[in-house]
Amino acid sequence: MFKRLLVLTLGCMTLIGVRTFSAQSDEAERVQKAATVLEQIMSVPDKAIPTPVIKKAEAIAVFPATIKGGLGIGAHRGKGILSVRNREAGKWSNPAFLTLTGGSFGAQIGAEEIDLVLVVMNRAGLENLLKDEFKIGADASVAAGPVGRSAEASTDAVAKAEILSYSRARGLFAGVSLAGTAIRADGDANQAYYGRALSTREIVRPGEVVVGTAGAKPKAPAGVAVWHRTLDKYTK
Repeated sequence: MFKRLLVLTLGCMTLIGVRTFSAQSDEAERVQKAATVLEQIMSVPDKAIPTPVIKKAEAIAVFPATIKGGLGIGAHRGKGILSVRNREAGKWSNPAFLTLTGGSFGAQIGAEEIDLVLVVMNRAGLENLLKDEFKIGADASVAAGPVGRSAEASTDAVAKAEILSYSRARGLFAGVSLAGTAIRADGDANQAYYGRALSTREIVRPGEVVVGTAGAKPKAPAGVAVWHRTLDKYTK
């Protein structure tokens, strides 16, 4: 009886370990894909995020392969990550995980994958992304960002926008309506990746919460290094 109980216990622990590893692998893949998307977008000079814009960014969020489509009613659904710049330290935060959902009415059929990059331009825009949930259009203004590394970055749209958006479908750059889209904290992914429950703010702004078990800076898994190198490459 004892041996059976021991075998059952060890089996459960193994299964939990496998599931945890699998979940963390899924989140690590999301981080890798986000780095790849940003690298690919910035590698096209005439369509890249302008240097003055990305260097001014307070935070950057990337949603790789967001699904848009439907029959009669369009929809957005995707998963991404967010990192915040610490200008005093000259570093970017560990990534916090986010989800994106929304819908729009119109004559649409089929589906397509869209890579989406959100460049947060000021503190107000950042505070919205640090919420558990916010809706674009209702809680924050998002404008299509100017493109080209030499593009003028002092336009009214850039000056007034809290968040600038850049999107790419099937390798082609094109605008996409995000009105009504909701962005939420992905608590399950945060817990799977860091091994404990963490809010977006606790990950990207650890100094702003009470230091303790929940407030201590989460240790970055190995996969974060590629993401940080990509951010540093274009923002320093």
